Amino acid sequence: MDAFYASVALLRYPELKGLPVVIGGGSRHQPRVEIDPDTGAETRCFATLSGYVGRGVITTATYEARALGLRSAMGMMKAAALAPQAVLLPTDFDTYRQVSARFKAAVRERYPAIEDRGIDEIYIDLTDALADASDADSAWQCARKAALAMKVAVRDATGLSCSVAVAPNKLLAKIASDLDKPDGLTVVTEHDLPTRIWPLPANRINGIGPKSDARLQALGIGTIGELAHADPALLVREFGTSHGTWMHEAAHGRDDRPVVTHSEPRSVSRETTFERDLHARLDRETLSGIFTRLCERLSEDLVRKGYAGRTIGLKLRFDDFRTVTRDCTLEAPVQDAMQIRRAAGECLKRVPLDRRIRLLGVRAGGLHPAGEPWPPATTAAPHHTAEPPPAAPWAPNLALFD
Repeated sequence: MDAFYASVALLRYPELKGLPVVIGGGSRHQPRVEIDPDTGAETRCFATLSGYVGRGVITTATYEARALGLRSAMGMMKAAALAPQAVLLPTDFDTYRQVSARFKAAVRERYPAIEDRGIDEIYIDLTDALADASDADSAWQCARKAALAMKVAVRDATGLSCSVAVAPNKLLAKIASDLDKPDGLTVVTEHDLPTRIWPLPANRINGIGPKSDARLQALGIGTIGELAHADPALLVREFGTSHGTWMHEAAHGRDDRPVVTHSEPRSVSRETTFERDLHARLDRETLSGIFTRLCERLSEDLVRKGYAGRTIGLKLRFDDFRTVTRDCTLEAPVQDAMQIRRAAGECLKRVPLDRRIRLLGVRAGGLHPAGEPWPPATTAAPHHTAEPPPAAPWAPNLALFD
């Protein structure tokens, strides 16, 4: 989907079309309605980035905002310096999930072999749909028509545009889906590698992150083409056998991963970064409320997805950017908010809260379908998990927001 969160927001606020808009604000950035005292006419007023103070980051931005240098994951204060006039809207995940379900259903109705890759992205396997094509050329033409039909179906179901790429495999489809945004339809075959793929930066390959890209740059490798023509032995020596070999194969557009139409989630989590660093004692009430809300939202996520979690985890990031995690495994899976909070609280007692806190998160792992017997009928009863180790001497004084 194209700039999904921002596009969903523009459905609600069509007067913002054509303007730079960023998504990522909090509840205080909700649009407000002003009424003209003379005419009674209602006007919506929107927050802007001007004067923004806090640690918020951009979740997504309209293409008009991107043209001003704003991008996902950019700090809001930095964005405010670049484009103070940009409109700032809060996130609305309930609405995003509803629209996401509609766009996926519209595609699945015609092409059911779908791999769900998150709220705004899917892979579709068209192999069966093209089985009657007489040759490769007609198959590519049929695939292009299918992609066009998907775009029409998604727009009819949601009012939004999407960008579709047709390619031999998932790796090339992922890269190509960004080539003609927004509202793109891109076809990339093996023969298009030298002209369409190789000139792109190496970090356009999903799996080559900033650190790997910096190391490639140090080796004089900046594009996918240069990576494809690099000595495989050099890549193996620099990045290890597995990653080095994969990089070389990916640069040549090789990817044998199937479209996975069903997979079980490994974990579900909720976390938040604070506008200011919070102190375990001085900000006890604030932290306690945030802790409870995170557990409640995690519980709601588990209920919605139909799972319970047997391993409950806690994540803390301190003002020095040090991150710690703690887990505890329960005798049976849970999805109730208070049970989650109680278990996460036990984890909290095992963390020295000797610095101010920047981020707090909770996680449920060891997922099991809710409502099914525990332990599963085909396995032996799990060994009783030992109680967490006793809290350190400082815990009663510092773990106050539990």
